[in-house]
Amino acid sequence: MACVKGIKSESIIKAIERIPLEQRKQVKEVTLDMANNMNLTAKICFPNAKIVTDRFHVVKLVTEALQHVRVQYRWKTIEEENKAIEIAKKESKKYKPIILSNGDTKKQLLARSRYIIAKKPNDWTPNQKQRAELLFNLYPNIEQAYKHTLEFRSIYEEKCKIKAKERFENWFEDTQQLKFKNFNTAMNSIKHHFNNILNFFDNRSTNANAESFNSKIKLFRANLRGVRDVPFFLFRMEKLFA
Repeated sequence: MACVKGIKSESIIKAIERIPLEQRKQVKEVTLDMANNMNLTAKICFPNAKIVTDRFHVVKLVTEALQHVRVQYRWKTIEEENKAIEIAKKESKKYKPIILSNGDTKKQLLARSRYIIAKKPNDWTPNQKQRAELLFNLYPNIEQAYKHTLEFRSIYEEKCKIKAKERFENWFEDTQQLKFKNFNTAMNSIKHHFNNILNFFDNRSTNANAESFNSKIKLFRANLRGVRDVPFFLFRMEKLFA
């Protein structure tokens, strides 16, 4: 475990190179995110290791593309509501938004659907299921994007690398047909890291534990309302987590 200041490749490489090369040559696999600096670091420091792009970061990229579709509709709805309020003022009337069957307005529905579309349908509560039905009836494109995201997430359930590759390629074709700009951007990033992404299916290795630990550190720092005395913070962190 190392705590390195900054994210520059040079700093990270310098820290890792304190471990003898013979020991580093024994590393068989390195899981990392999609950042180029980490990829370069792994190749230089662990010459015999296979590079694996962690599934968490790949799925997150596609999920963010889905959320972007929802946000676009939300801003459009806010803009429409503002125009309706202006018209009501000119006519000396009080603006009354349309209330949906679950008590939400369209604006509220889009805002409160953020966590719903991040989940699988089986994980929805009854209230979330009702909200999802309303969302998909009003915005079919969001439903289409959601199903497209679920299809991508299901690829990682494959045990066979060859089948996973075929399903990725089919997903790429579907993405091009859907013509969602954000999904095309995500697809291009995935294609750029495709070989490393496929390496996941060899041993299904993940750095979920490291990501979880990183989240704990961030929460610890947030609870302290920031850090002024860095050495003391690192001392406390060592005593709590080491």
